[in-house]
Amino acid sequence: MNHQTDNDVLQFLNQYADQKSSLPPVELWDPDFCGEMNMQLTADGRWIHDGSPIERKKMIVLFSKIIKKIEQQYYLVTPVEKIAIQVEWQPFVIVDFEKVEVSNKLCYLFIDNCDNKVLLTKLEQLDFSTYRDESLPIINVRRNLYASFSRSCYYRLIEQAKLIEGEHQQSVQVKSNGLNFSLGFIAKEK
Repeated sequence: MNHQTDNDVLQFLNQYADQKSSLPPVELWDPDFCGEMNMQLTADGRWIHDGSPIERKKMIVLFSKIIKKIEQQYYLVTPVEKIAIQVEWQPFVIVDFEKVEVSNKLCYLFIDNCDNKVLLTKLEQLDFSTYRDESLPIINVRRNLYASFSRSCYYRLIEQAKLIEGEHQQSVQVKSNGLNFSLGFIAKEK
């Protein structure tokens, strides 16, 4: 990846930065592949470019708005460029949450490391993904992009969960929007 392409992406992002509330329609863009950028998104939520962490939160948030996943590959996409990046596990990490009331029901509102907010209201939003041989919960942020949970956030969520007895295992569940969401299972000892 050359620096001119990096600069083109940055120029596009700077033009888009003023439009704070909406996301660009990356699902509608299908530009030609332009190569790979030396950018890694680590499982713990760090963004690394050319071996150095990106420290500016505003830059991370801007980049996060143009991520697109096609099959198992992640890209930064503009109307004229598609640049491959590396994602260690999920592109986003849930770093905080709160309970909010929506239509007289308590719901979990999750906030990720890129300032995306996700209201947990549908069962299909929560899924599981394997990372380092563990099946862990992930939550859909938008389209086919998911967030894992930071360790501290996951433990806080587990503290609020209830154990639901099953025949061979216990289900760890939280309730949001009147629905029960499983965070995992604990096998019963024989």
